[in-house]
Amino acid sequence: MNAVRSPLAERLARAMLGDAVFVASAGVRAGERDPFVDATMRETGLGPDDHTPRTLDELEDDYFDLIVTLSPEAHHAALELTRTLAVEVEYWPMPDPTVARGTRDQIMDAYRDLRDRLRSRLAERFRPGKAATNGD
Repeated sequence: MNAVRSPLAERLARAMLGDAVFVASAGVRAGERDPFVDATMRETGLGPDDHTPRTLDELEDDYFDLIVTLSPEAHHAALELTRTLAVEVEYWPMPDPTVARGTRDQIMDAYRDLRDRLRSRLAERFRPGKAATNGD
């Protein structure tokens, strides 16, 4: 719903890659902002942004080189959307922290885990020299 995984990935990617790469996030369905996302990002020094959850249909630009999906439903939708396009689609399965229950700290731990997994995957995928070696 473009409320948790994708916005976290977008913010982390923008912080990591700067203006060198255009980054946008979208979901299969419309959703609401998740306050735990902002709280989790504040811990890394990246405060709240002006992200408004949006769907794949709402993306202004359909000329992407790479689409990274973070859930099975999003992956299926991206593959369907790009059937006739020359776009690379990668699936990075990520846990859904919204299913976490317990205290606020336990819920925040689930969001922190997601944030840290995303940061690690982004660093692995976009480390310097990665593109030049075609991922080898």
